[in-house]
Amino acid sequence: MKIILAGYNLDYETIREFQKQHPEAKNLTPETISAAYARISRSPKSVDELRAIARQEVEKARQSNRNIVFEMGHSSIAEHAVFNIDVIGVSRLLVEEIEKFRLCSYTEKSQRYVLLTDDFVIPDEIRQAGLQEVFTDTIREQNRFYHALYEKLKPHVFEKHRALAADPENRSMLEGWAKEDARYTLALATETQLGMTINARNLELMLRRLAAHPLTEAQECSRKLYDATKDISPSLIRYTEATDYDRLTRKNLKEEMLSLGKERTRKRKSATAGPGGKKIALLYATPDADNRIAAFLIHSSSMLPMSRCLRIANSMTGREKKRLIRTALQHMKSYDPVLREFEYVDLYFELIISASCFAQMKRHRMATITGQDYDPDLGVTVPPAVSAIGMEKSFMDIVTRTEAVYHQIRKISPQAASYILTNAHRRRVAMKINARELYHIARLRADRHAQWDIRETAEQMLRMGKAAMPLTLMLATGKDGFPSLYDQTFAQTRD
Repeated sequence: MKIILAGYNLDYETIREFQKQHPEAKNLTPETISAAYARISRSPKSVDELRAIARQEVEKARQSNRNIVFEMGHSSIAEHAVFNIDVIGVSRLLVEEIEKFRLCSYTEKSQRYVLLTDDFVIPDEIRQAGLQEVFTDTIREQNRFYHALYEKLKPHVFEKHRALAADPENRSMLEGWAKEDARYTLALATETQLGMTINARNLELMLRRLAAHPLTEAQECSRKLYDATKDISPSLIRYTEATDYDRLTRKNLKEEMLSLGKERTRKRKSATAGPGGKKIALLYATPDADNRIAAFLIHSSSMLPMSRCLRIANSMTGREKKRLIRTALQHMKSYDPVLREFEYVDLYFELIISASCFAQMKRHRMATITGQDYDPDLGVTVPPAVSAIGMEKSFMDIVTRTEAVYHQIRKISPQAASYILTNAHRRRVAMKINARELYHIARLRADRHAQWDIRETAEQMLRMGKAAMPLTLMLATGKDGFPSLYDQTFAQTRD
């Protein structure tokens, strides 16, 4: 056996400095690794030898990539070329579009930990509509209230958690709790930044999708991403222009819904959360999920066909199923993922959640998440601490002024109206997850260290999930609750 390090990420400034000192070096591109790996399937040479050849013959490597990726259609070769990209000065609204791409990695500036200044994006649509002044005035008012709210929340948090506040090492954490509640008044136009790791295949898709997006900021992001990467691996990225499929499909679907008639598409009050609470609904759970998990555990642990495994699982007593599933979980620690067999059962949820909550939920990229536009009619999420310090009325005054400007913008530029809405505003989201992913969400988001908004959401999802598949989700909980739940589960006799 040989394990050879083929490459690793380097800061681009380091690469550029090397290029200045060694202008003859023409092979500083991830295309050579893609080309070498592409040749593995058809060459008797060892892969390290193929890499050496590719480095010596960069133009041949590029031509090979073009043939394999674009002529033969083996796009997975482009996944071997990886970029680390700084994305700076974009709005929180645009970040929601960027982070839809699930096979990438993102680390974003957190509004929970960083005290924000007055930085925000002014969209071109707002300028062209002649609404820059009212837009800017509204956001600055939101930001002033954010800072005033933080200054009032901070002593409240320290007083409420006096035991923690006694230790100076907890100061940053407690200040963060005040920031995370104050941020509910910030606009989706607020500037942020993120670090993104993306392979060439997904970069090409991102370039195309952002180019087709109706927001000017998204289109600009596509152009700048392309400019930053086009000369690094030209043989792996070709289809970057907006297509009619990306530009028109969503738009046409909305128009088709309108053509169905007002009666079918009209909002009903019963479908909204209203002020004061979120709405979470479990729309579907795999029928007989515990039986199905038992069947797949039997299948992977035997030599039986699936049809026979299903019959066995259906004939098992509750006690036998419980023993089997507990055996699959018995040696699990709080950091272990459950077995892959738990991906065979699904849960479909509809969530009405704040922008602040969605910003965290969207990071669970292995879930299937689709959402509607932000909708003021769904109400807002007011942090309990804001009410506790007597600032709820002032908070709602900001919301009222914000929504007046939202409707003003929406009449002229519907796509850009959401920029002015706050982290407290809600949207309706559909989410499909399997049981394995719900375990992951529970570990991270139902934990006491999780932010309260998403923790409440995760806990409600978990309660609904456990009612539908109690054996499958018997150890699903936050990291902090895992030891006691584990002890409780396995202290029981095998009854």
